[in-house]
Amino acid sequence: MWNWENPDWPKFTYDSKRLESLEAKFLVKSGEFLGAFKHVGQDDRDMLKIELISEEAVKTSEIEGEILRRDSVQCSLRQQFGLEGDATNINEAEHGIAEMMADLYKRFADPLTHNMLFDWHKMLMSGDRQIEDIGGYRTHPEPMHVVTPIAGRPKVHFVAPPSNRMKKEMDSFITWFNDSALKGKNPLPALTRAGIAHLYFVCIHPFEDGNGRIGRAIAEKSLAENLGQPTLIALAYTIERSRRLYYEALERNNKDLEITDWLKYFAGTILEAQQNTINRVDFYVAKAKFYQRFRGRLNERQEKAVARMFREGIDGFKGGLSAENYLNITKISRATATRDLQELVEMGAFTKTGELRHTRYSLKLSEENKR
Repeated sequence: MWNWENPDWPKFTYDSKRLESLEAKFLVKSGEFLGAFKHVGQDDRDMLKIELISEEAVKTSEIEGEILRRDSVQCSLRQQFGLEGDATNINEAEHGIAEMMADLYKRFADPLTHNMLFDWHKMLMSGDRQIEDIGGYRTHPEPMHVVTPIAGRPKVHFVAPPSNRMKKEMDSFITWFNDSALKGKNPLPALTRAGIAHLYFVCIHPFEDGNGRIGRAIAEKSLAENLGQPTLIALAYTIERSRRLYYEALERNNKDLEITDWLKYFAGTILEAQQNTINRVDFYVAKAKFYQRFRGRLNERQEKAVARMFREGIDGFKGGLSAENYLNITKISRATATRDLQELVEMGAFTKTGELRHTRYSLKLSEENKR
């Protein structure tokens, strides 16, 4: 029996006391994010917003096995927010996810409606030539299965409600979502509401495709509504790093209406995502201060290597930058590379570890460069 076959569906039950400490931590972390964001200069906030949203767009697609180009998604996002951007070479999938994420950011406070979900689905599926129902709930008579295509005997993880129930199911979902908002008829705490919203939506599985991405967007919208502002939270980024645990948690909780374990898992994921977001903001601040400190002191080759290292993001080059990495980035002689790297260490831009072929270099984002 799947949860939607239970006669009490969709009356989820859970132990709210086991979530109280997590809800309190969420509010504290939200304050920490605001504090970190205040250290970003006004001119840099648009750039940071684009970086954070593009990372979410790329990662929420990657969870579903779709690999997008981050630079193209960022170009599309800049256009969505009225900033300068080059629209050339952006494919439909990259433009679609960027458009949806920008719409989520702009309309986070609007009540959830069928049309909002239809708009998001049209954006996501704009380049798809195989989906019949784009911008509408599924209508095909065949059961909607979530499966892993194992050779010989596919593994069925979930069977969703039949298509003829979609209008009724989604009417109920949208009513519940809006009523559970902070100013709704039956308000719920932030983590509890976001967790239920995500599980509830993906168990209905109302679209032919795109349910995971829209479900995560709904969770982010829920958090933003409860906070009264866009969260810029690294939720998809965090889920993608432990994708297997995410799918296992969904599968463990699609057969019963008691979902305390799911809510604890999802709340923990949101808290981790908040910390990841704060770390990324701190990294951006440190990056800005790094460039202030070394402005005019780096040659063209060094600037190119530093920019490449920053583009790797907060995780950086795995194991650090090697001399071979530097050669590949700059296309120069080994002697010149050795001299460049030594200069970067001496001026305090890089730290050096290891010896000989095990030598590695990292950006020196010292304490004075941090918040």
